[in-house]
Amino acid sequence: MKRFYSIFFSIMLIISCKETTEKMTDSQLIEKAKSIHKNVIVLDTHCDIDVINFTDSVNYSQNLQTQVNLPKMKKGGLDVAWFIVFTAQDSLTDEGFAKAYDNALSKFEAIHKLTEQYAPDQIELATTSDDVKRIHASGKLVAMIGIENGYPVGLDINRVKEFYELGGRYMSLAHQGHNQLSDSNNGEENNVWLHNGLSDFGKEVIKEMNKYGIMIDVSHPSKEAMRQMLEITKAPIIASHSSARALNDVSRNLDDEQLGWMKQNGGVVQAVALDQFLDKKKNDTRNAKMMTVRMQVADSLGLPWYETWENMQENLIENELIDYVAKKREIIAIADKKVEELDGFPPAVSVSDLVDHIDYMVEKIGIDHVGISSDFDGGGGIKGWNDASETFNVTLELVKRGYSEEDINKLWSGNLLRVLDEVQAIANTLK
Repeated sequence: MKRFYSIFFSIMLIISCKETTEKMTDSQLIEKAKSIHKNVIVLDTHCDIDVINFTDSVNYSQNLQTQVNLPKMKKGGLDVAWFIVFTAQDSLTDEGFAKAYDNALSKFEAIHKLTEQYAPDQIELATTSDDVKRIHASGKLVAMIGIENGYPVGLDINRVKEFYELGGRYMSLAHQGHNQLSDSNNGEENNVWLHNGLSDFGKEVIKEMNKYGIMIDVSHPSKEAMRQMLEITKAPIIASHSSARALNDVSRNLDDEQLGWMKQNGGVVQAVALDQFLDKKKNDTRNAKMMTVRMQVADSLGLPWYETWENMQENLIENELIDYVAKKREIIAIADKKVEELDGFPPAVSVSDLVDHIDYMVEKIGIDHVGISSDFDGGGGIKGWNDASETFNVTLELVKRGYSEEDINKLWSGNLLRVLDEVQAIANTLK
């Protein structure tokens, strides 16, 4: 009986936290959402970049074909973009480490050039939550830096400090493939692991990240690596772009046990707008029908068609990967227009599916431990939020679901910045 009442009151608490919107007209909902979207700090934790778009002649001050750039951010009300220093996994050799390090430095440099040379009047780099609030209040956009894949650290622990000094404020130890620091989640495919979690050096890197105030990102490492990180870390952690495995069973999502770990740790999970991570079955059903159309479009543009990230990695080197992702979006957009008027065509993964994951995680671990990310220019983008200019649509869907302004503020930025504050406060005690 006690268990019944516990469950009942938990459900009632969730319901009471939602605002009733059933009697509001569409125009009233939109106006309410616009007001909230303007009032809160809208922050996206994962936006990939290509250094070719960070030059004096071609850069984010222009409305490029990229999903994220300054004009699109302004149009969609995206206030803060975490630009990502991403390095694809390669060999665990001195040559591989050196190449990865050079790649990472080129991306750090690109972000600094955007904020310091190309558009300092429009966007500024932040490294603390106070920076974010100050820059936002000034009317500028905000850039922050995350590191996807700790591979560029190589075997030099001093690079953690170096990346911190360059502005890096979160880092995932692995990406698609095991490295010198950590196993990757994709080891699940064949149950082959390199470290059975973290390497000894990876464990030292976690301690060093705590020391300098870099948030630990668990979106790509394996579940066992995550468990070991939680044993070591003295600070809260994040999943910069992951969704709920209970709703979509792919290894990149967090299962209920992992979500529980996040709550216990005080961390935050940033639900990601990537179709395969939100509803693989729905996406695969549509893609099966779309395949022929997309191949025809690709052929007409003189391009190959690679359906999956794995296909792209097999056929392209890193610089070609990011360039192809942009071209692939163009192919998909053209193909989508071709099928818009076809009756009965399978629906696309949408903002509604993203908010389903947010709903689930809020119910499972609480509003204080959930956030939002796009993975734009790295594979992300769904119907309704396919680039930064459409960011408002996420807020609108949250309002339709009954989330309050306070809740929406937490989801968009409050929770993530709270974790950043706690990580940096702990670092101050360790230094």
